[in-house]
Amino acid sequence: MEITLTDEDLRFEEEVQRAPYSVSAWQRYLAHKRKHSVSDVRPVYIVYERALQRVPGSYKLWKQYLDLRVGRVHRLNPAVHADEHTKLTLCFERALLHQRRMPRLWLDYCGHAARQADVSAARRVFDRALRALPVTQHPRVWERYEAFAVRVGGVTCRRVYARLLRVWPERGAAYAAACEARGEWAEAARALVDEIDGGRSDERDAWRRLAHVLRRQPDALGARTERVVRDGIRRQGESAGALWTALAMYHGAGGRAERARDVFEEALRAAHGMRDFAQVFDAYAAWSEAQVAAAMGHLVDAPHGPAQLAVDLGMHRLERLLDRRAELASSVEVRQAPGSADAWLRRAAVFAARGDAEGVRAAYEQAVASVPAADADAKRVWLAYAESCATPAAARLVLERAGHALPATADAAGDVFAWWAEHELDAWDRSDELARRVLAQALQRVPRDRRLWALLVDLEESLDNVPATRAAYERMLELRVASAQTVVDYAGFLEDHGAFEDAFRVYERGIALLGHPVAVELWGVYLRRFLARYGGAQVERTRGLFEQAVAGCPPAYARPLYVAYAQFEETHGSTKRALSACARLARLAGVPLASERLESWRFYAAKTAELVGLPATRAVYQEAVERLPDAQALLMAVDFAQAERRMGEIDRARALFVYAAGLASDDAAEVWPAWHAFEVRHGSEDSFREMLREKRVVRARYAADAGVLAKAELRAKQRAAEKSVAAAARAEEAQAENAVAPANPDEVAIDDDF
Repeated sequence: MEITLTDEDLRFEEEVQRAPYSVSAWQRYLAHKRKHSVSDVRPVYIVYERALQRVPGSYKLWKQYLDLRVGRVHRLNPAVHADEHTKLTLCFERALLHQRRMPRLWLDYCGHAARQADVSAARRVFDRALRALPVTQHPRVWERYEAFAVRVGGVTCRRVYARLLRVWPERGAAYAAACEARGEWAEAARALVDEIDGGRSDERDAWRRLAHVLRRQPDALGARTERVVRDGIRRQGESAGALWTALAMYHGAGGRAERARDVFEEALRAAHGMRDFAQVFDAYAAWSEAQVAAAMGHLVDAPHGPAQLAVDLGMHRLERLLDRRAELASSVEVRQAPGSADAWLRRAAVFAARGDAEGVRAAYEQAVASVPAADADAKRVWLAYAESCATPAAARLVLERAGHALPATADAAGDVFAWWAEHELDAWDRSDELARRVLAQALQRVPRDRRLWALLVDLEESLDNVPATRAAYERMLELRVASAQTVVDYAGFLEDHGAFEDAFRVYERGIALLGHPVAVELWGVYLRRFLARYGGAQVERTRGLFEQAVAGCPPAYARPLYVAYAQFEETHGSTKRALSACARLARLAGVPLASERLESWRFYAAKTAELVGLPATRAVYQEAVERLPDAQALLMAVDFAQAERRMGEIDRARALFVYAAGLASDDAAEVWPAWHAFEVRHGSEDSFREMLREKRVVRARYAADAGVLAKAELRAKQRAAEKSVAAAARAEEAQAENAVAPANPDEVAIDDDF
């Protein structure tokens, strides 16, 4: 080829002539040629060839040359431009003669060879690269070799992976995936089994993929299929549905239909999850339909005889399988959660819907044996079992067992006996005697169950059996299981039968039994019933009851009793005693809410005004203002001022408003609207101005207090900051004192001169 040199080329030519073995000189020449030979790269090729003839050991020049040629050639079709690809191959061969240990060149050569149509030549290039490069570089070659083998497939892929897996067995999963993609199911199955045995990948995923392969080709593992698949079922446990299906399909594909059906049935009995069950059941149903369709295909040739029998048998089996779906699903559910009462109840409902009484009984028997007796839902199983019984006698036997099986310390046994007694009364024989016998037996088993006692009392009371009813109530009081409602009901029962004094004693026993705060409610009922019975006929006895009630009552609950006490004295006693009860209520110590204390004093003042007269309330108001906190004392002072106003004491009322203003914390207190209305009605311009002055004083005091608080808070923060700064300074001083000063060799020892 003729070389045309330009004036600019001459300078570079002279340089390479002076230094023909200088790589940098050739690099500068090549950079110049690449810059000015954009459309035609042949001059660049010529310069590269000249340079490599001079310095064939330069890796940089070979790499640049090959990259340039690869970039130009790989855009060309190898079949049409075979000569260009051959030239590039020869360039790689020449480069590797001088750069045999350079992995990058080998990798580029392998990539170029893999793009060619000659698979054998490419395989030989990969093999040469593995032989030429050190072992540490082999992973880079194998990565490209593996991709090439997967793309080519066939025997080449198997042989390449056979070598690769001896070096890196963890690539077995990738080999299996490649085989699956090409439809080589037997080879994929073998690779997956090797992966599982070697434990080199996720076992669950490997078994799932193996099941998929076996569904596509059931005999992929040959005679060892059943052994391998059953081993996988044993390992997978609750996620073996796909393997069960694959095993059944293996037998079905081999013409062993009965064996396949046995495997499906075994899988349904062994399934531990609804997902596995659904997978196996759907496959079983589809396989059964296929069997029926195949049998129907034989009817064309032989419409009668064995062919028709096979179709009928297949249809019967398919229908029975579909009918059993709910039962089989419930079996899986109870295997998955044997202690779940809901699961067992749903299983029993499945049999009940089919009218299978024996199945219902068997389901409940398994349920009561599986659900722990201490479980809160165990009683539901027993009650549902009893309700499903066809006869009352059978239900009684079940309930008898339930009463002994359920723990007596819980409510379950009591609920079962209560249900039993209610059904004896309402649904079965309607026998009062049987119900009484059940309750007696139940109370021996769970003597402190309130519901059972309530049923017994209601039963005896409905039969008008007074002695038995009283005995039941008395036993409840002795066992301390009576509630406040029980005490009220017992007393009401005695009153209905004329035993008033016995009823009053029941109230007293209930009060002693239950204590406060329930006793307050019982005292209220007791006192109302006592007053309804005797009215004012037994004043001293009634007064004694009130004293007894308030004596042991906590202050927080005593207000209703004192109010009732005062009303009783007002109606049947004396005014003095009524006001005494009001005063005791107002002066009661220990009342937690200040608002309740305020209401008590207001009640005292109102009763005093009602019974004695308005002037007598002055002492009450004065004492209230002295005893109550400022917020409530202010309200009482306002009430006091209003009382003085009603008595015509305008000056005293104004003085009380001034006093109340001194208790106010701000200008939004309740005193100001009342004072304003008072001055508008009874005051003058001067008194109204005085009220406004007092309001300004209160506002100023409130603002000053707020400012003082803010300043105090600010000073506290400043003192805290000063303390922290001082502490930091002391720490720095201590650190400086502990530090050792560096020695100075030029220091003059003055003390030595003296």
